[in-house]
Amino acid sequence: MRTLFAAVAVTGLAASVAWGVLELGFLREELRASYVVWTAVCWAFFVVALLLLRRVPARAVTALVLAGTALVGGAALVGDPNTSTDPARYAWDGIVQVNGVSPYAHTPDSGELRDLRPDWIFPESAPFTRDDGTIGERCSQPDRQIHRAYDTETGDVVCTAINRPEVPTIYPPAAELYFAGVRALVGPEVGFFPLQLTGALLVFGTTVALVVTLRRRGLDPRWAALWGWCPLVVGEGITNSHVDLLGAVLVVAATLLVATGRRWRGGIALGAAVATKLIPAIAAPALLRRQPAKVVVASIVTFALLYVPYVATTGWQVLGYLPGYLTEEGYEDGSRFVFMSAFLPDAWTTPVVALLLAVTAALVWVKTPVDSPWLGQLVMIGVVLVAVSPRYPWYALLLVPFVALTGRWEWLAIPLALLVRQLEPYMALQRASLATAVLVILLVSIWRAGPGWSERLGDVVVADVRRVRRIVGRRPARTAATVD
Repeated sequence: MRTLFAAVAVTGLAASVAWGVLELGFLREELRASYVVWTAVCWAFFVVALLLLRRVPARAVTALVLAGTALVGGAALVGDPNTSTDPARYAWDGIVQVNGVSPYAHTPDSGELRDLRPDWIFPESAPFTRDDGTIGERCSQPDRQIHRAYDTETGDVVCTAINRPEVPTIYPPAAELYFAGVRALVGPEVGFFPLQLTGALLVFGTTVALVVTLRRRGLDPRWAALWGWCPLVVGEGITNSHVDLLGAVLVVAATLLVATGRRWRGGIALGAAVATKLIPAIAAPALLRRQPAKVVVASIVTFALLYVPYVATTGWQVLGYLPGYLTEEGYEDGSRFVFMSAFLPDAWTTPVVALLLAVTAALVWVKTPVDSPWLGQLVMIGVVLVAVSPRYPWYALLLVPFVALTGRWEWLAIPLALLVRQLEPYMALQRASLATAVLVILLVSIWRAGPGWSERLGDVVVADVRRVRRIVGRRPARTAATVD
């Protein structure tokens, strides 16, 4: 009966996911309230399913976790992307590459690529009569977000599902190879489903890897459901098929490889992860405790080699729209750091955030155990997400597998806070959600530590400061060794 109750709960989660994907359509202003309710219902089912999973007999846990992952993942496949237009760019980048064109060389509105445009990415414009009696062209569809651009050769209106159609792609080479590989298997006329299906396979495969790793280390395989059943993972990793999922999977692979002593291979996986979305570079400090040169050299060489074919054909255009994107997002002047800007002037936030991340990276580096870097990864990635506070919740896909590997469920408060950023445009609410996430993590961490946590924390801080000083050469090695 306990297994049955948990199965019913995860089935309810799958049904909720499927209903929202089928019925709500694309996230628009008039649907924002409905999306908030739907998201809350999905997370409520998720929490209930996890609580009931705790009472499931050990012999049934693995089968239920994997079956639930497949069920919820399948539910996420029933409709088109619903919160982001990024998959349209992914598909277009794959299509042009299959046709021998670098995705960095042309913009989607380029007239030179006019013959490559499939109708499902570039729908026809609709004529309408203006108030003055003239005829215009409108780019709109009831269930999709369609952008308006102009053909660079003819000046004709170009309607497209791709956001920022007037700029080149932003994605690094591993992501581009992924887009091309998926599209090469299905051709240009097939819609979003191939990338979604690939996402579902990545989610399921990672759940299997988490279960195996947890069992081998004598930990609870139930924790894998924190990844496989998570609404953020199935929503943004499968339905919206964000390439951040691939980056997260590669970081997990790198972490598992380094933890088992295979540092060259781990460095290769880390380099490929960074060449997928750049932000996985924050996973490096937890992997550098022993023989860091192997990891660093392998990752840099892999990153560089992946860029070689694109640099050879496109030159420095491979940077794409990245510099413009950072400016647009407000990271250059500090205005995008929602959480930190609540306490600091915009001009101060960038250096303060940089200092905070540098200190966190140093502590993670010196404190992370060689054979179990999961907690170090969790802390490093979580601190970055709070400090940088991206407005896109799918960045948190990088965090969730380490929530599962550590069983620290309280860190899911960060993805929830980023979901608030996506669904509610009010700055005060966004800051309050991030502050609440930090408070939840601190309080639960204190509860986990038990009585006497403050004294132990003080001893740890003193030891860490001395250890860092020893590493940078500011204190004699004998003093640090005495503390150790």
